Amino acid sequence: MSNQIDRDAQGRSDASPPAGVRRPPLWSLILITALSPFALQVLVPAMPGLVDDFGSSRGVVGFSLTGYLLGMAVGQLACGPLSDRYGRRPVLFGGLVVFFVGSVFCLVATDIWPLIAGRVLQALGASAGMVLSRAIVRDLYDRERAAQMIAYITAGMIVAPMAGPVVGGYLYELFGWQSVFWFVMAFGAVVTAACIAFVHETHFDRGVTTSMGELWQGFGFLLRMRRFRGYALQVAFTTASFYSFLGGASAVTVDIFGQSASDYGWWFVMISGSYMTGNFISGRIGMRVSSDKMITLGTTLSMTFAFALLVVTLSGSLTLPVFFLLSGVMSIGNGFSMPNGFAGAVSVDPTRAGTASGLSGALQTAIGALLLTVVGYTLADSPLPVVLMMLTGSVLAWFAHRHGMRRR
Repeated sequence: MSNQIDRDAQGRSDASPPAGVRRPPLWSLILITALSPFALQVLVPAMPGLVDDFGSSRGVVGFSLTGYLLGMAVGQLACGPLSDRYGRRPVLFGGLVVFFVGSVFCLVATDIWPLIAGRVLQALGASAGMVLSRAIVRDLYDRERAAQMIAYITAGMIVAPMAGPVVGGYLYELFGWQSVFWFVMAFGAVVTAACIAFVHETHFDRGVTTSMGELWQGFGFLLRMRRFRGYALQVAFTTASFYSFLGGASAVTVDIFGQSASDYGWWFVMISGSYMTGNFISGRIGMRVSSDKMITLGTTLSMTFAFALLVVTLSGSLTLPVFFLLSGVMSIGNGFSMPNGFAGAVSVDPTRAGTASGLSGALQTAIGALLLTVVGYTLADSPLPVVLMMLTGSVLAWFAHRHGMRRR
């Protein structure tokens, strides 16, 4: 049955994009994609300090990150099918409204749990941009060109989460945690203005479903496709490896190696720059090297250096520069595999591009949140839990891609 579905969708996977549709400029898609990861990353350097600010524990404060990821998962799961039925633009603006409501919740919070609730709302709204940027690209381009465009969008988008920890670290140290959310709201206003002016509707073939029930049944249709499972799970486990790093790297930097929150922000620039480099290379050679070969190369590179990081950690010779250097090489591999994995996931059936983007994004954040939670509750005075979860994610990503490519 799965093979038959794969064959049925193959004829639609490279369908020609619609003629006469107004293409939004690349930088506008970068902005709507960047909002969610920026809002995610900007608070990370402040998390060790929030323990004292709110008189809470590290595990509870960690829910400000885990809750955000779960909000992203739910938001992407909803935004994808909704955009297939009602169009990309209305769902995008609805998400921006929810994002601003969540930001206000965070600003007025007097306890850690209302702040966590606001973070969940922020994520629910901002996730629309992540889903719809990929769906818009697939509305306009065939699969190989879509992979190239997603790589360029991701490479440009990385500037925001690269700057996020640096900005968040300095804002927290100078003005306190509320200043972080004021800055996030200002960035959201810029994104909203760009959407109003430049992001036009690109999805007009909305007759493929007649009810919301059929839209949700699309999830089951996609999950029965081996190719979709391979692409989506590869992206999910690759992201889980990165989120494991994200959940523990600030504590490793501040608590274990004794650096400041702003120092972590500058170290994180190496990770973001490496990921940007991988995406840029992927975009440049994407029309000459197939997406599947790029995924194989990326997952193999990430898995190899995750093993190297484990060996160095177990030998007792891990230093902060080595930790970030090896993690940076893993990020280059992620830059090869993730845009091509997303392009593959949204291309198995372009009539369900929004649903595929939402489902793959939901799997990505849900599995990432799971590994991140393990890191938050096992990290103490050693970086070993972070390293083990990074390795677990990269190994599972490699096997997921092999599963997707396996043929009878």
